[in-house]
Parts: sequence; structure tokens; C-alpha cells
Amino acid sequence: MSVSELACTYACCILYDDNIAITSEKIATLVKAANVNIESYWPGLFTKMCEKKNLDDLIMNIGAGGGAGAVAVAAPAGGGAAPAAAAPAAEEKKEEAKEESDDDMGFSLFD
Repeated sequence: MSVSELACTYACCILYDDNIAITSEKIATLVKAANVNIESYWPGLFTKMCEKKNLDDLIMNIGAGGGAGAVAVAAPAGGGAAPAAAAPAAEEKKEEAKEESDDDMGFSLFD
């Protein structure tokens, strides 16, 4: 992520947190106040993105990662609850595999 993208991201978060409408002028003002030089097109791009996306969803799913987001979106399209129920089982199997692999290698805290 470039400095310009990061500065605009922080500006959008500040405006959103203060319940201020996110406009390219306000983003540019915040970035300028932070003494960050950016290209003039960045505030407009971020304004368009914020108009099209629900920022609550973006903020709440920031740690979800790319793969988890795709599964969550694809599950309702499948038409059933079975894909959603399969996801927790897969997570449980991964956790068990980690524990077994540590034991198999002979590593422990008390060696």
C-alpha cells in the first residue's frame, strides 16, 4: 500500500468516525493537514469507493482475509445452510492437526 493510499484510508476513517460526509475535498484537507503529499486523483477514488461500499462492513471484516470473505458471500448463493455448517468443522480439523503435529515432532515446553 502506498503512502497516498494509506493517508486517504486514514482520512476516510477519521471522517467516518466523526459522522462527517466523506468527500474528496475533506479527504484532501485532512491529508494536507497531515503534511502528506498525494496525487490529486486519490481523494476522488476513495470518495467513490466509500459511496459504493458499506464502511461498517469493511471495518468489521478487516481481519477476515480474502478467502473467508469469499466463502461468506458464496454460502447464501448456494441456497442452503449446509455450506455454512461445513465451515466450522473445517476449522476444528485444522486446529487438531496443529496439536498433533507438535506432538509428533517431540517438541514441548518442558523438553
